[in-house]
Amino acid sequence: MRVLVAGATGVIGRRLVPLLAGTGHEVFALSRTPVPAQGPSVWPLAVDALEADELRKAVREARPDAVVNLLTAIPAALDPRRMERAFAQTNRLRTEATRTLLDAAREAGTPRIIGEGVAFAYDPDGTGPADEDAPLWHDPPKQFATTLRALVEMEALTHAADGLVLRFGHLYGPGTGFGPEGWVTAQVRERRIPVVGEGTARFSFVHADDAARAVAAALTTSVTGSLNIVDDDPSPVSEWLPALAGLLRADPPHHVPTPVARLVTGAWGVAFFTRLRAAANGRAKDELPWRPYYASWRDGFEADLGAGRS
Repeated sequence: MRVLVAGATGVIGRRLVPLLAGTGHEVFALSRTPVPAQGPSVWPLAVDALEADELRKAVREARPDAVVNLLTAIPAALDPRRMERAFAQTNRLRTEATRTLLDAAREAGTPRIIGEGVAFAYDPDGTGPADEDAPLWHDPPKQFATTLRALVEMEALTHAADGLVLRFGHLYGPGTGFGPEGWVTAQVRERRIPVVGEGTARFSFVHADDAARAVAAALTTSVTGSLNIVDDDPSPVSEWLPALAGLLRADPPHHVPTPVARLVTGAWGVAFFTRLRAAANGRAKDELPWRPYYASWRDGFEADLGAGRS
């Protein structure tokens, strides 16, 4: 299969390109800067995805059987008070660039479309882990509202193209914020990420390698719609954050009252640590030939970070 991976240098793309090439696919690795040589079946495409003519030309020349849309420009470190500014480029990629990419794919006769969504944008007022039929956040904090609108548009464009959106949980692993050199890990070591309030936000994690494996599995199916790609162990901040600190041999996180945290991080920072709803992966396990290798973040964190403890 000829697969065009748009966003080949992102966290998932860096894992997906060699995975696909190693299983016999021809891979067109599209990114703003060219990817390093990865063998005779990987074709680097240096394209600014926001330059519509360049992107259309790349798709036309690749003639892919499948397009995987992993286009983002998420900063290595995030400040919740400046969420809108930090995600401005990513929001354009999820709307303008996605529209161009899918139009070009349609013109090229590409039958398979897969897009990257997120599994932590469900409305927090529901009960238990959300399945894919649960509504997305109805009235999110202002700092997240524009990002959510872009996600909704990206999903709508993908669904209109009879594609599949994979809603990934909180990514961890080398190269992510939770990696050995990641910004989250560094902040946890310095006790700069507290448990806000009761730490009631429930996170659904997924290792970046498992995310890439889910994309590869989806390419072998004709499933459309949306699927949550998360592990089997949704957990509140009050549980995973102290566990991560312990794994790093760091002091336990501080506990900060919600009103104090709101002054420092704003409404989105508080919501992120107190209101996020977990996601259920049952439908993905039923419809894809996929299971998370790391069924729990506990095992994945230990595998990535345990050997580096001091």
